[in-house]
Amino acid sequence: MRWRCRRGIRELDVLFGEFLNTEFAQLAMPEKQAFVRLLEVQDPIIMDWLFSRSSPDDAGVLAIIGKLQVQSGITG
Repeated sequence: MRWRCRRGIRELDVLFGEFLNTEFAQLAMPEKQAFVRLLEVQDPIIMDWLFSRSSPDDAGVLAIIGKLQVQSGITG
């Protein structure tokens, strides 16, 4: 999982690594699966989601994006 959190955009690399270290273990299985689905998305799309320029169709991924925004202080 740690390797999948490594990204081309340094900010995502740090954000996902911190999320994995601090939040992932406490997530319910459906949330963990949503996080894994998020990791399959290209970095520019994830950045758009994080900054509320667009949003994912997947409600589970949207919930994870919200958690990442709170963790990082992004208000979109």
